[in-house]
Amino acid sequence: MLVAHNTIMAGIKGLVALAFSGSVGMTFLFLACALPEFNNWWPFFVIVFYILAPFPTIISRRFTDDMGSSSACKELCIFITTGIVISSFGLPVVLARAPLGQPVIQWGACGLVLTGNVVVFLTILGFFLAFDNDEVDYSMW
Repeated sequence: MLVAHNTIMAGIKGLVALAFSGSVGMTFLFLACALPEFNNWWPFFVIVFYILAPFPTIISRRFTDDMGSSSACKELCIFITTGIVISSFGLPVVLARAPLGQPVIQWGACGLVLTGNVVVFLTILGFFLAFDNDEVDYSMW
Protein backbone atom coordinates (compact mmCIF):
# COMPACT_ATOMS: atom_id res chain seq x y z
CA MET A 1 0.00 0.00 0.00
CA LEU A 2 2.81 2.40 0.87
CA VAL A 3 4.73 1.54 -2.31
CA ALA A 4 1.67 2.23 -4.47
CA HIS A 5 1.14 5.55 -2.69
CA ASN A 6 4.77 6.56 -3.29
CA THR A 7 4.48 5.61 -6.97
CA ILE A 8 1.33 7.71 -7.35
CA MET A 9 2.96 10.67 -5.58
CA ALA A 10 6.05 10.41 -7.79
CA GLY A 11 3.80 10.43 -10.87
CA ILE A 12 1.92 13.46 -9.62
CA LYS A 13 5.14 15.31 -8.75
CA GLY A 14 6.51 14.54 -12.19
CA LEU A 15 3.34 15.77 -13.86
CA VAL A 16 3.38 18.98 -11.82
CA ALA A 17 7.05 19.57 -12.65
CA LEU A 18 6.38 19.07 -16.35
CA ALA A 19 3.39 21.41 -16.23
CA PHE A 20 5.50 24.05 -14.50
CA SER A 21 8.34 23.76 -17.00
CA GLY A 22 5.89 23.94 -19.90
CA SER A 23 4.43 27.09 -18.37
CA VAL A 24 7.89 28.62 -18.07
CA GLY A 25 8.61 27.86 -21.73
CA MET A 26 5.32 29.39 -22.84
CA THR A 27 6.05 32.44 -20.68
CA PHE A 28 9.27 33.00 -22.61
CA LEU A 29 7.31 32.79 -25.85
CA PHE A 30 4.68 35.25 -24.65
CA LEU A 31 7.39 37.64 -23.48
CA ALA A 32 9.01 37.50 -26.91
CA CYS A 33 5.72 38.56 -28.45
CA ALA A 34 4.12 40.90 -25.94
CA LEU A 35 6.89 43.00 -24.43
CA PRO A 36 6.51 46.64 -25.51
CA GLU A 37 9.96 46.82 -27.10
CA PHE A 38 9.13 43.79 -29.31
CA ASN A 39 5.31 44.02 -29.73
CA ASN A 40 5.23 41.57 -32.62
CA TRP A 41 3.25 38.32 -32.62
CA TRP A 42 4.99 36.61 -35.56
CA PRO A 43 7.19 34.45 -33.25
CA PHE A 44 4.03 32.90 -31.84
CA PHE A 45 3.84 30.67 -34.93
CA VAL A 46 6.27 28.25 -33.26
CA ILE A 47 3.20 26.97 -31.40
CA VAL A 48 2.45 24.99 -34.55
CA PHE A 49 5.77 23.16 -34.12
CA TYR A 50 5.04 22.51 -30.43
CA ILE A 51 1.76 20.89 -31.41
CA LEU A 52 3.22 18.85 -34.30
CA ALA A 53 6.38 17.62 -32.56
CA PRO A 54 4.91 14.76 -30.45
CA PHE A 55 2.74 13.30 -33.21
CA PRO A 56 5.40 11.30 -35.10
CA THR A 57 6.57 9.71 -31.84
CA ILE A 58 3.00 8.87 -30.85
CA ILE A 59 2.40 7.32 -34.28
CA SER A 60 5.64 5.37 -34.05
CA ARG A 61 4.71 3.96 -30.65
CA ARG A 62 1.28 3.02 -31.94
CA PHE A 63 2.48 1.07 -34.96
CA THR A 64 5.62 -0.63 -33.62
CA ASP A 65 5.51 -3.61 -31.31
CA ASP A 66 8.80 -3.13 -29.49
CA MET A 67 10.25 0.33 -28.85
CA GLY A 68 13.65 -1.18 -28.08
CA SER A 69 14.29 -2.42 -31.60
CA SER A 70 14.74 -0.29 -34.68
CA SER A 71 12.23 -0.23 -37.51
CA ALA A 72 11.65 1.84 -40.61
CA CYS A 73 8.56 3.45 -39.06
CA LYS A 74 10.45 4.44 -35.93
CA GLU A 75 13.39 5.85 -37.89
CA LEU A 76 11.10 7.85 -40.19
CA CYS A 77 9.22 9.29 -37.21
CA ILE A 78 12.50 10.29 -35.52
CA PHE A 79 13.57 11.99 -38.77
CA ILE A 80 10.27 13.89 -39.05
CA THR A 81 10.40 14.92 -35.39
CA THR A 82 13.96 16.18 -35.85
CA GLY A 83 12.84 18.24 -38.83
CA ILE A 84 10.00 19.77 -36.82
CA VAL A 85 12.27 20.64 -33.89
CA ILE A 86 14.95 22.16 -36.13
CA SER A 87 12.28 24.17 -37.96
CA SER A 88 11.06 25.62 -34.68
CA PHE A 89 14.58 26.86 -33.97
CA GLY A 90 15.08 28.11 -37.51
CA LEU A 91 11.88 30.14 -37.82
CA PRO A 92 12.77 32.84 -35.26
CA VAL A 93 16.30 33.12 -36.66
CA VAL A 94 14.95 33.62 -40.17
CA LEU A 95 12.42 36.16 -38.88
CA ALA A 96 15.22 38.07 -37.12
CA ARG A 97 17.44 38.16 -40.22
CA ALA A 98 15.00 38.80 -43.07
CA PRO A 99 14.48 41.14 -44.82
CA LEU A 100 17.90 42.73 -44.51
CA GLY A 101 16.83 46.33 -44.07
CA GLN A 102 13.94 45.85 -41.66
CA PRO A 103 13.78 42.39 -40.00
CA VAL A 104 10.42 41.05 -38.92
CA ILE A 105 11.43 40.53 -35.27
CA GLN A 106 14.26 41.83 -33.10
CA TRP A 107 17.13 39.66 -31.87
CA GLY A 108 15.96 39.96 -28.26
CA ALA A 109 12.63 38.41 -29.21
CA CYS A 110 14.50 35.73 -31.14
CA GLY A 111 16.54 34.89 -28.03
CA LEU A 112 13.41 34.61 -25.91
CA VAL A 113 11.74 32.34 -28.47
CA LEU A 114 14.83 30.12 -28.68
CA THR A 115 14.93 29.89 -24.87
CA GLY A 116 11.24 29.01 -24.84
CA ASN A 117 11.87 26.37 -27.52
CA VAL A 118 14.55 24.69 -25.42
CA VAL A 119 12.31 24.61 -22.34
CA VAL A 120 9.19 23.41 -24.16
CA PHE A 121 10.96 20.67 -26.11
CA LEU A 122 12.74 19.46 -22.97
CA THR A 123 9.31 19.35 -21.34
CA ILE A 124 7.92 17.26 -24.20
CA LEU A 125 10.94 14.95 -23.98
CA GLY A 126 10.49 14.74 -20.20
CA PHE A 127 6.86 13.75 -20.65
CA PHE A 128 7.78 10.89 -22.98
CA LEU A 129 10.57 9.72 -20.67
CA ALA A 130 8.61 10.02 -17.42
CA PHE A 131 5.40 8.41 -18.58
CA ASP A 132 6.77 5.75 -20.90
CA ASN A 133 6.46 2.84 -18.50
CA ASP A 134 3.24 0.92 -17.89
CA GLU A 135 3.28 1.42 -14.11
CA VAL A 136 2.11 5.03 -14.30
CA ASP A 137 -1.57 5.72 -14.95
CA TYR A 138 -0.74 8.57 -17.33
CA SER A 139 0.90 6.23 -19.85
CA MET A 140 -2.45 5.59 -21.56
CA TRP A 141 -2.39 9.15 -22.95
